[in-house]
Amino acid sequence: MLGYVKARVIRPLAENQTLLILCGTTAVVMMGFGIISPVLPLYAQSFGVGTAMIGLTITVFGVARLVVNLPAGFLSERYGRRLLLYGGPAVTVLGSLAGGLAPTFGWLIASRFVAGAGSAIYMTGAMILLTDITTDENRGRIMSIYQGSLLAGVSLGPAVGGFVAQAFGLAAPFFLVAALAGLAMLWSFGRMPETVHLSRDLATTAAREPGGEAPPRQTARQSILSLLARPDFLLVSMLTMSIFLTRTGGRLTLLPLVGDGLGMSPGILGLVFAMMTVLQLIVLAPGGTMIDKLGRKAVIVPSALVTGVALVLFALSGNVWVFIMAAVIHGFGTGILGAAPAAYAADIAPPGMRGVTMGLYRTFGDAGFVIGPVALGGLADLTGFGVALTFDAIVLVSFALLFGIFARETLRRPAVPRPQDAV
Repeated sequence: MLGYVKARVIRPLAENQTLLILCGTTAVVMMGFGIISPVLPLYAQSFGVGTAMIGLTITVFGVARLVVNLPAGFLSERYGRRLLLYGGPAVTVLGSLAGGLAPTFGWLIASRFVAGAGSAIYMTGAMILLTDITTDENRGRIMSIYQGSLLAGVSLGPAVGGFVAQAFGLAAPFFLVAALAGLAMLWSFGRMPETVHLSRDLATTAAREPGGEAPPRQTARQSILSLLARPDFLLVSMLTMSIFLTRTGGRLTLLPLVGDGLGMSPGILGLVFAMMTVLQLIVLAPGGTMIDKLGRKAVIVPSALVTGVALVLFALSGNVWVFIMAAVIHGFGTGILGAAPAAYAADIAPPGMRGVTMGLYRTFGDAGFVIGPVALGGLADLTGFGVALTFDAIVLVSFALLFGIFARETLRRPAVPRPQDAV
């Protein structure tokens, strides 16, 4: 196992300085996101607002990501990737400081929007840079390593945030996040290379190939419409939206409530969720290898089906042991699914349009991020947790099957010479 990790994770990081810098920065940025998550509801409550307004502090963060992803993609094509990778953390510094100093609840809401915008700018830039530095042959493995750094940061954050809040007050985690974002900004500004030329060189090469031509200059509206008219892009984007809906609406919103209804203490629930994250981390590297060896569709469809089975088990769980079994299956399914949809979206990004492609792709994902808690939470209020989780499973599996049936495979396998060719 150690040898596998060394070959599939440590060696690629050691050999690719850009990937190492990006993963380190992402871990720090996502640790900041994790630090805030357990403290934010309590901090918002200190302003004397109700539960609905507390939920708004989470929703407005997702709304900011939703509206900023696409403009960030266009900015990356015009001004380069580095601007996003140090500009995003800079915006996060402002949002976090404003949150920690918030005199009113309205100020806190505005600060969360600013922080969400910073998150969108950075994460979009990171995804575009990953597309630049990977190829069809290694994209699954490299994006899985990146996904691991993201999960590691998010996983470490809550414990740090809880300790800092307990020791120094509920506003203190916001200042810690600002400091971490400031470090990420300086690190990216000083060390992160520019990669936009790789995308432009690819477009130039494609134009020089026999029968190739330079992509026509398009307005922002034309670029978006041309992507939405491509079935492959639309299918993978809708699938990603359903994955994010499952992540925020199913896992983060409904599953804690289901576990509480089964008599699980917060401590036990925390351990179960930690186990799910550990399982995801364990299978990320093998999953990345499968993405590159077997093909994107061969990983996406089965792992989405496995995740759907886990959601149905959660819906049917009548005791703690069924809940834990469903959590194990869910961890494996989502871990293997991992970076496959993003790798597919990167595969089909037209030359010279990687920024807008990944920006629009992330917009679909964040639409699920925003819709999930409200839609599944509202459905649970009307029909119960079981129906809501089953509906979540149906949505995820339906989009996975549509993707499996109608999307083309993008992994290009080398041709195997026939016996007569060797004669």
